[in-house]
Amino acid sequence: MNTLKSWTVSEELWSKVEPLIPRRRRDKGRKYRRKPGGGRKPLSPRKVFAGIVYVLRTGCQWKALPEEQFGSASSVHKYFLEWKRRGVFVRLWRKSLAEYDEMEGIAWAWQSIDGSMVKAPLAQEAVGPNPTDRGKKRNQAQPARRREWNPAVDSRRRRAGA
Repeated sequence: MNTLKSWTVSEELWSKVEPLIPRRRRDKGRKYRRKPGGGRKPLSPRKVFAGIVYVLRTGCQWKALPEEQFGSASSVHKYFLEWKRRGVFVRLWRKSLAEYDEMEGIAWAWQSIDGSMVKAPLAQEAVGPNPTDRGKKRNQAQPARRREWNPAVDSRRRRAGA
């Protein structure tokens, strides 16, 4: 049984996404420091899109992206930011919404949204203490082999001349 993982980009999906991806072009009038073809070859748009879908579906961090499958994580993230700036994902969302409206029909007269913001119940064990609580030292033990600071002379009487 050949099943697709939820982050796999199928041929059918790619055929709908590919026309929305901007093409990279070299400006004829611009002076480049490197010769054409110098440096690393750019990643294929399909591989980049598959990497973006993987991050969005699995929720992993960009740096945890499997390099052997999708290429450099920083390159995929750079493409993501560029495509976001160029409106690729907004156009993809609109196209998908229009296609779904044709297939199923969307009740545009009545829409609602739902959501919740709660702490993950098992997150404390996985991530540790909250990093914003660093300055709260009330409940911390004193470091070993250190004496507490209790000056023998009151601070007002330390100077010999005073």
